[in-house]
Amino acid sequence: MRVGPSQEEIRRSNLGALLRSVHLHGAMSRADLTTSLGLNRSTIGALTADLAAAGLVSEEVPQEQRGRAGRPSLVVRPESEKVYVYAFAVEVDRIVAARVGLGGVLLDRYEAARGRGEQDATAVVAPIAEFVRKVQAGVDTNAPGARLIGSGAAVSAMVRREDGFVRLGPQLGWVDQPLGEAIGEVIGDGRPVAVRNNADLAALAAHARGAAVGCDNVVYLYGDAGVGGGIIAAGRPVTGHGGYGGEVGHMVVNPVGKPCSCGSHGCWETEIGEHALLAAAGRNPSAGREGILAVVDAASRGDATAQAAVRQVGDWLGFGVANLVNIFNPEMVIFGGTLREVYLASAAQVRSRLNRNGLPACREHVRLRTPQLGDDAALLGAAELAFEPLFADPLDPP
Repeated sequence: MRVGPSQEEIRRSNLGALLRSVHLHGAMSRADLTTSLGLNRSTIGALTADLAAAGLVSEEVPQEQRGRAGRPSLVVRPESEKVYVYAFAVEVDRIVAARVGLGGVLLDRYEAARGRGEQDATAVVAPIAEFVRKVQAGVDTNAPGARLIGSGAAVSAMVRREDGFVRLGPQLGWVDQPLGEAIGEVIGDGRPVAVRNNADLAALAAHARGAAVGCDNVVYLYGDAGVGGGIIAAGRPVTGHGGYGGEVGHMVVNPVGKPCSCGSHGCWETEIGEHALLAAAGRNPSAGREGILAVVDAASRGDATAQAAVRQVGDWLGFGVANLVNIFNPEMVIFGGTLREVYLASAAQVRSRLNRNGLPACREHVRLRTPQLGDDAALLGAAELAFEPLFADPLDPP
């Protein structure tokens, strides 16, 4: 009977923990790694030597310690230029592709506009294919140590976790689309592409290197034409059995409310989504992000109709946030996408509703925040997802 992990398994786990540390925190001295990982100096030295031999990190004497007496603590740096992943974000009105180096360094980025409701999953990969061709032409993939670790993609849709199959993306106009397979064919490296919902990946990025660093219970709300949610509980993503969890935009808040694109009525996104704010302000409901910004700007300049629309949507935003705070008891709620602007313009209504409907024990310590990573949060989350197999086994990733 096996009692516990083998020495080799422990070693590989420690290798992954060390590599993850320099990926998330940047260059670290051996002394700092010894303290943060709780390992002795000789073990840290052996682990960094293995990672350096594998071309994943480099070690150097700190500039300020060069020429000094005594043994300096070497600094361990991720090989960001050589070890990288592809990351993609397929959103309602744009497609973003990037090459991201170990350490979260954005090496190349490409963005293309996407017409709303246009193109199925197999057609939408054309800009991705163009980006991959440009990267492969500009990067010496045969250079010593150059390694593509894998690929990740974020999409505004419900995604089957096991194979990146989009079950439903009403704002994209998609039903049962093989997005993961289509992107994989473009990349052509034989690896599966990890695909997740964009709000889930924005939450992952915020937890790893954004506003939610140090918070293990987080709700990330993302708005574009619809509304999605990414949830971190006890430091782990909550995605549900098949990967479809977090569809907070389809939480029914108004049983006699407006019809939703999902086929139901009174979903939260019908009260706080783009169309809700634009319609309440008497604007073109198809104006998208620019229309949202225009309404918020008009409200800030005293337009009474725009102010009333912002207050109305802000109240519904707080109503839903109160429900989520009562259910998940997060330390932080982050408002991303177009919900960032809506929240900033209606923070008083959101907090007031939260105070009225949130349980005191759940609401009293919750912080309401906007993203630190901007509009590329989901893209960076896709990169984090793509790096995960490397941390699981740095010397032999899939």
